[in-house]
This record gives sequence, structure tokens and C-alpha cells, in this order.
Amino acid sequence: MEKREFRKNAADMIYLTACAINNKKPRQERIDNLDLPKLFEVCQNHILTACVAYALESVGIKDNEFTQAKEKAIRKNILLDVERGNILRRLEAEKIWYMPLKGAILKDWYPKLGMRQMSDNDILFDINHRNDVRNIMKEFGFELKAEREVVDEYLKKPIYNIEMHGELFMEYQVGSMADYYRGIKERILKDDNNEFGYHFSNEEFYLFMLAHEYKHFTLDGTGVRSLVDTYIFLRKFKCSLDWNYINTELDKLGIAEYEKQNRELAIKVCTLKQLTLEDKKLLDYYVMSGTYGNKENTLKNSIKYRGKGSKLGYMLYRLFPPMSFLEVSVPWVKKSKLLIPPAYIYRFYRCVTSSKKSVEREVKQLGKT
Repeated sequence: MEKREFRKNAADMIYLTACAINNKKPRQERIDNLDLPKLFEVCQNHILTACVAYALESVGIKDNEFTQAKEKAIRKNILLDVERGNILRRLEAEKIWYMPLKGAILKDWYPKLGMRQMSDNDILFDINHRNDVRNIMKEFGFELKAEREVVDEYLKKPIYNIEMHGELFMEYQVGSMADYYRGIKERILKDDNNEFGYHFSNEEFYLFMLAHEYKHFTLDGTGVRSLVDTYIFLRKFKCSLDWNYINTELDKLGIAEYEKQNRELAIKVCTLKQLTLEDKKLLDYYVMSGTYGNKENTLKNSIKYRGKGSKLGYMLYRLFPPMSFLEVSVPWVKKSKLLIPPAYIYRFYRCVTSSKKSVEREVKQLGKT
């Protein structure tokens, strides 16, 4: 789809999503000229298909693709709830502390079941029991698909995707946030109805949601759904939050300006308020990123945030990444500081041999940026 068409259909998606989450019927003049197949494609790109399906159904439009996507979202939410409940009860039995994260909680604050579509479930757990959790997940029929620094990703057919987090951030992605959230168990709250379950306070939930969005925003980009999540949370809790605490912690995280921009844009977009030119420019970044970002954003953001605005700085970062990244890329470097120079050489050699085509694409894209 051409970018112009994508943006036009994204505007329709945003309008219909705002109608759905605010329980308003779309105006007739806004739905008369919808291109449903292209609208569906854009909604899938932003995982807002179920929201838009609800809006369309409110005015009598029942498109097969939208209806199926909505029903699938409802079914997946229910099945993931059941599976997550089984896992949490087993963690209770094994006396392993845990805390469900992000969408698993957010989805229940949306007006209707399935509106907040789920790709996976995320659970924070006591990483000291990583092997025990792996055995538990295996017993439940899950396959370990990816093992990263502090995260294990599990899959089970047909639709189950569970990520078990030993920490909330990986050091090599956003070092300062990894430092801030290390030892988070000291700041989370004990559940009342179990022995080993925990939850965020509303303030801490908002801070983590923002920090997580900021990670994606500055890496590959993030889509319109993150703005909707922000709006849904603020609509429910804004007036009861301790904003003095939040603002203090935002300064520590270094995302105070991001929070202000994100909050103001989320409210404007989800209540269909008039946007300034700066608002429109920022919203376009969300629109063209899609839910999981894109490679063009990755390079531009890497130059901006990790190369400090300089292509040369970015190239130096890629050639000599920080130790946190090097330790993930070349694990044996952890054995001794004397191995640091050989690790950099080994990493460079590996990139220009086994990842030659990927490196060539990156260099070509760098020249265009």
C-alpha cells in the first residue's frame, strides 16, 4: 500500500478506534467512503482490528474479516487468561514469586472484551528459579523458542505465547532503565488473595508502561495502540495518581519530556481533538511505525539516540558496542577483561562473514539516511 493510502486509512482507523473506546457511534459521513480491505490491512498492522470491528458493528457494518478478527481476539484473550491462571497457580504451588505485566492487566480496562488484542502474555518472576520455571512450562506443553539475557519466550500451539521475564529490561537495550528497574521487587506490592503474587501500584504501572513504550519508541518505533493504552490508563486513574511521585521518577528515568508529549498526544488522538503541526508530525511517526516498528526507524533512532545524532558516532557504537551489548553478543567475554579486545575482533569477523548480507543492507541504508 502506498504511504498516502496508508495514512488515509490510518486516519479512519484512529477515528473508529476513538469511537469504540468512548462508546460513540461513528458519523455517517465518516463511514460512507471507507475502503474496508485497506482499512483492515492498516488495523492489522496496528493490532486495532477488534476495536474498529466494534465501531463498525455499532453502525450495522459487519465485514467478515473484521468480525473474524474480533472473535479471534476475544477467544485468544479468554484462552490466554486460562493458561496464565494455570501457570500462576503452579508458581504459587512451587513458592516462586511472580507478577503479570502490561497487556494482561491493561486489557481489562478496555470497555469490551477483545478490544485490547493480545499477542502474548508477559510475566515477571524470580529469576533464581529459571530452571524450575522452564520445567513447569515444559510440563504445560510449552516449547522454549528463544532464550535471551533475562527473558525466556515460550510457545504452545495453536495460539499461546508466554514471555517469562527475570528482569524488566535487558541491559544492552536501554541500560539506564535496566539499572532503574533492577531489584524492582522491593517496590512492588503483595497481592491480597495469594501468597506469591505481586502487582504494581498505579503510579508504578504507569511508569513502567511509559518506560516500556519509550524503549520501543527509541528502538524500532511503536504504533497507535500504545497511545490508546496510555489513554485507557489515564481515563481510569489520572485523577487518583500521585503526580509528584511520578514526576520525580520520570526525571530519574530521563523520560519526563517523552511522558508529556505521549500523554498529551494520546488524549488528543483518543478524544479526536484538534492537533497542532507538531502533534501531526509525532502522530505520523506512530502511524508509520506500526505496532512493532520497522528497520528504517531502527537505523534513524540508533543514529539519534546511540550515535548522539552522528553517523560516525553510530558506526563507532556498532563497531565498539558497550560491554552490556558485547556480553550478550559474545558471552565468553565475561570470563576476563583480557578477552575484551579479542571479543570485538571476533564479533567484527562474525558480522562480515556469517551476517555479510545484513551488514551490506545496513551500510546501504546508512548511506541513504
